[in-house]
Amino acid sequence: MFIETETTPNPATLKFLPGQQVMEVGTREFRNEEEAVASPLAAALFDLGDVTGVFYGRDFISVTAAPGVEWAGLKPQVVAMLLDHFVTGAPLFAGPDASGIVVPPDDDDLDDDGADPDVVAQIKDLIETRVRPAVANDGGDIIYRGFRGGVVYLTMQGACSGCPSSTATLKNGIESLLKHYVPEVTEVRAA
Repeated sequence: MFIETETTPNPATLKFLPGQQVMEVGTREFRNEEEAVASPLAAALFDLGDVTGVFYGRDFISVTAAPGVEWAGLKPQVVAMLLDHFVTGAPLFAGPDASGIVVPPDDDDLDDDGADPDVVAQIKDLIETRVRPAVANDGGDIIYRGFRGGVVYLTMQGACSGCPSSTATLKNGIESLLKHYVPEVTEVRAA
């Protein structure tokens, strides 16, 4: 087995591609050791001591190094851990499967009350079909949080969370795209 690595726009994050499916459905982000207890692999990566974030995508894992940590020393450790995990067929989540894991909804989701349901559907479709695949290529994900008063609220995850260019991505990329196709959109903000 060979695990490819790719850089991301976030210099603190590397994207690891094991050449097989990681998540069957959805994505999962671990921002600290407490969240990582749901996944033995994520917990082991945090146990390295130099990891501050782990993100599972459909066919990749993004790992974020702590400030000041050089990837030259950390990368071989992460690759060895990922190889061991995938070669042994260890479960990604604690328990027999992921069905017992409950991810509580974020309390900061906005309701779309008052917004035209067709406009909201168009925004969600553009995010799903045009934005999320591009963001996944960079080792992250983007989550729709709401639309209110012309403003679309989004949350960046994985390599995109905390990335120095995430503001430019939101403003120059996503905002321009949404404004072009959905005239009701006046701004995009991070939630």
